[in-house]
Amino acid sequence: MKFRNSLAGLALAVGALGMMSTPASALELKAADVHPEGYPNVVAMQNLGKKLEAATKGRLTLKMFPGAILGGEKEMIEQTQVGAIAILRTSLGPVGPVVPEVNVFNMPFVFRDEAHMRKVIDGEIGDELLAKITASPSKMVALGWMDGGTRSLYLKKPVRTPEDLKGQKVRMMGNPLFIDTMNAMGGNGIAMGFGELYSALQTGVVDGAENNPPTYFTQNHYSVAKYYSLTGHLIIPEIFVMSKIVWEKLSADDQALMKKLAREAQMEQRALWDKKVAESVEGLKKAGVEFIEVDKKPFYDATAAVREKYGKDYAALIKRIEAVK
Repeated sequence: MKFRNSLAGLALAVGALGMMSTPASALELKAADVHPEGYPNVVAMQNLGKKLEAATKGRLTLKMFPGAILGGEKEMIEQTQVGAIAILRTSLGPVGPVVPEVNVFNMPFVFRDEAHMRKVIDGEIGDELLAKITASPSKMVALGWMDGGTRSLYLKKPVRTPEDLKGQKVRMMGNPLFIDTMNAMGGNGIAMGFGELYSALQTGVVDGAENNPPTYFTQNHYSVAKYYSLTGHLIIPEIFVMSKIVWEKLSADDQALMKKLAREAQMEQRALWDKKVAESVEGLKKAGVEFIEVDKKPFYDATAAVREKYGKDYAALIKRIEAVK
């Protein structure tokens, strides 16, 4: 996420393309997401735009570019840093190098459940981390959090205990922390691009993967891996940010309005997410997926070394998270 010298010329060239001039001195903000049209994150941001336009009587508007139209997360972050994109929803992975504390949210079982995660991001800890991102060299202003869901295992065979994962190749996001998590849980973590996963499941290159119910459902992975074990091992929030270049062009009143609308979008996305999860679970059950309730404690105990390895520098923060009721 380091601001790249190679982008300096681009910054001069695009100026604030994320804030396009339109007739009658109105300004159009470009917003982007890798998720498709209709996805909860995208809908919440589009509704933020409608509220922004109404509150400013059309002086500020928002145009959404969903479905990775403007590139992958890495490319869109770079565009946000130079002002070519005004508002971006991104995962925490690229933020970790500049604000290491956010890596704590990537650790297995750092949250008891999704309700606990929401209490954390809605409260003091969430506000502190947003402020740290804004104050960092990232050249982005952190506006709010979004719910990325609870990730559980899905395989071609039932998994109820860590022993059931022995010898099973499970696709994980390409981060050593996640690979270590799967290995500690008893499986064989395999780093693999998401786009390759369906074919890998079909051909047996991997035996399973892990994700939230909407992704499992919409990507049709259930058709080749029909057992969904509710481990809930990862609950990772996401953020939406604004280009600092664009932010600094807003008046103090407009900045305050953006913060207010961002908080509303954070809450609206959550309601949309819960609806999406419920619909996905219903669809999966109709398709014959078996949902398996598991005792999470053996999985939690098995990943203790992972939390120790990756969280040793943030022990105080982890204790604060655990203390949130």
